Amino acid sequence: MKFDLSEDQIALRDAVTDYLADTCPIPVTLAAHEDATRDKEIWDGLMALGVGGVNIPARHGGIGLGMLDLAVIAEAVGRFAAPGRFFPHALATQALILSENEATKAEWLPKLASGEALATIALAEGQQRWLAEDWMLAGNERLSGSKLFVPVADEADLIIVGLEGRDLALVETSAEGLRIAATPTFDGGRPLFEVSFDATPCTRLAGADGTRLCDAGLLLLCADAIGGAAHCVDSSVAYAKEREQFGRPIGSFQAVKHQLADMALEVEPSMGLFWYAANIYDSNSVESAQFSALAKAHFTDLYAAMARRMIEMHGGIGYTWEFGAHVWLKRSVFDRTFLGTPTIHRARYAQLAGW
Repeated sequence: MKFDLSEDQIALRDAVTDYLADTCPIPVTLAAHEDATRDKEIWDGLMALGVGGVNIPARHGGIGLGMLDLAVIAEAVGRFAAPGRFFPHALATQALILSENEATKAEWLPKLASGEALATIALAEGQQRWLAEDWMLAGNERLSGSKLFVPVADEADLIIVGLEGRDLALVETSAEGLRIAATPTFDGGRPLFEVSFDATPCTRLAGADGTRLCDAGLLLLCADAIGGAAHCVDSSVAYAKEREQFGRPIGSFQAVKHQLADMALEVEPSMGLFWYAANIYDSNSVESAQFSALAKAHFTDLYAAMARRMIEMHGGIGYTWEFGAHVWLKRSVFDRTFLGTPTIHRARYAQLAGW
């Protein structure tokens, strides 16, 4: 049995890749790290491509595709370490899709598909409580408490909040009692905030499973890491062909060849794990949670390793701000830690597998 991306999925990835190649060069990416509002033009272009509606049903203004299709886009975004809004918006949209609140879906999904509204997710609590079974924030029609590490909360129109009992709720950022405070972050391309609620009104999303949403988030982070790791390999190979030492390209030296070969052989063959995990998420397989955890743990660790090797391969220039290799290192740290570290998810995989 051959398992690979379809022609349509490859065309979708190529369209996003071509767009970002034109609009997201290193100077633009670096500018967004210094001023998070600078990525608005990139986001508007992605929405014009229809990215916002990929997984939204057609009756709500989307295309109605699955998680694998959405992850294909995330892979292209990760290849350029594009700043900003895609990850939290896509994950918050998935929460609404999972819910049974038809009125709420009819109100918000068309706006999310078109880009008229921006959404984000508020899941983390203190002491590394990322996962749905660990959430402690409680509330029915109103919420009081706080959530940590909320992406682009200062620009969002709505926030999907994780609640005790693996439940989810929708909070509009214009609601009373909601406060947003910036949090220092390593990756300036994905600004984070602490969101506090003080008797803030919310809408419970009936039928939406917080664990299922977290698994979708793991797959999107995994896809981002795959794209980023592939960039690290490609960038290192290109530099080894053009950088000369002792009158020869450094790529002709045996030690460099071995390092590049090792990088490529760690990244490319592993992609089947990610494609499988995304595919069984769409089919709602009983193994979905296991493989989402395993893929996130494996690929985000791999991404961090590839980013370090890329910087080492480039020597002194790899450490400069202007060259931009640090952008992928910072993004790899975000992907590795957001929604739980690889250690957490390896333990989760072992538990789910009955070890």
